[in-house]
Amino acid sequence: MKRRDFLTNTAAASTLLGVGGLGLGSCTSLGRRHITILHTNDVHSHIDPFPASHSQYANLGGVARRAALVESIRNENPNTLLFDAGDIFQGTPYFNFYGGELEFKLMSKLRYDAATIGNHDFDNGIEGLLAQVPNASFELLSANYNFSNTVMDGYVKPYKTYLLDGIKVGVYGIGIALDGLVLKRLYKETEYLDPFEIALDMERQLKEREQCDLIICLSHLGYDYENPNRPSDVQLAQHTLHTHLIIGGHTHTFLEKPDVRANKNGSPVLVNQVGAYGINLGRIDFYFDASKKAEANGVSIMV
Repeated sequence: MKRRDFLTNTAAASTLLGVGGLGLGSCTSLGRRHITILHTNDVHSHIDPFPASHSQYANLGGVARRAALVESIRNENPNTLLFDAGDIFQGTPYFNFYGGELEFKLMSKLRYDAATIGNHDFDNGIEGLLAQVPNASFELLSANYNFSNTVMDGYVKPYKTYLLDGIKVGVYGIGIALDGLVLKRLYKETEYLDPFEIALDMERQLKEREQCDLIICLSHLGYDYENPNRPSDVQLAQHTLHTHLIIGGHTHTFLEKPDVRANKNGSPVLVNQVGAYGINLGRIDFYFDASKKAEANGVSIMV
């Protein structure tokens, strides 16, 4: 994507959003610290752009284009983090042939900072996931999958913190229930823990112990469901106290800009998801004032 087109799309699609219970205001970066969050979800082994003959996504996507776009944004703002919300594997012959090796190596080339684990990331079994871990220079984050009785024990962290321009960012991962989505023989003794309880514990640790200024959840629960008993990102937002942004996956939901939901305190939580297959890149810009209060705007950029 050309820089001119990128700036036009960003200006057209951005909407100012209050974060952390703050009022709305101008998002000028003058005198403020600026943190950019980029994200993907459900890429499903789509390495190449869609062909020109594709009925829905002609010429869209592709890792090379995403890499160029990410690099241009990093040049604009060095204080940028790049995340993925799961289902990295499964969907093209690249996965069938390489078993996830290519996906992890390319994500490492793009300098992803972290990813959570989706249900399709178990499609070659938990051993197949472990086999690709050496190809990932980024962190795998999942707080509600207990891997202690599996070969993945010690290879997945519940959360990770990052310090950019004096702003401490805490990121934790939440996964979907595997039973009914993944064969037991593939995920083996992986234990699924209640996502809402774990999220509350993670954000409390990140807020109180780690003293984070910005708290992000990488979720593969899915955006929203008709069944109120099925955990979703919308429900997760309503259960939290300190999480500012939920980056979601699983339901392949195309949002033009982040949704805004109220948490338990009535403060806004941003919920975003950018569809699937690497067609879009999510971008959310946070602007922190001298007291570390923040405002944000968000956009989904077509790659």
